[in-house]
Amino acid sequence: QVQLVESGGGLVQAGGSLRLSCVASGRSFASYAMGWFRQAPGKERERVAAISWTGGNTYYRDSVKGRFTISRDNAKNTVYLQMNSLKPEDTAVYYCAADYLSNGMGAAHEYDFWGQGTQVTVSS
Repeated sequence: QVQLVESGGGLVQAGGSLRLSCVASGRSFASYAMGWFRQAPGKERERVAAISWTGGNTYYRDSVKGRFTISRDNAKNTVYLQMNSLKPEDTAVYYCAADYLSNGMGAAHEYDFWGQGTQVTVSS
């Protein structure tokens, strides 16, 4: 069992930055690919970024490429999402999720564990 707790969300003006953190408790964090997903009101949950369990592979959806960076620190059982040049359309609840021994490219339903989410609001 893995428990995930996100933090770092908040209200920021367009063009600003936020860094989300997701701390995992439980065993074998290093064995899990980690993903960041988001869900805006009335929209489906979408994967924003993911990092493989080895850390060697990363994925970004096109709309965040060059602005967001995912990283992991296995010694701290933590995955980060650095978000720069934020836009109003980035407004959503952001969730981290864990997928066992994966490259992180799976669909949302393939992820094994989810955090409770953290709200990110970008004002124009």
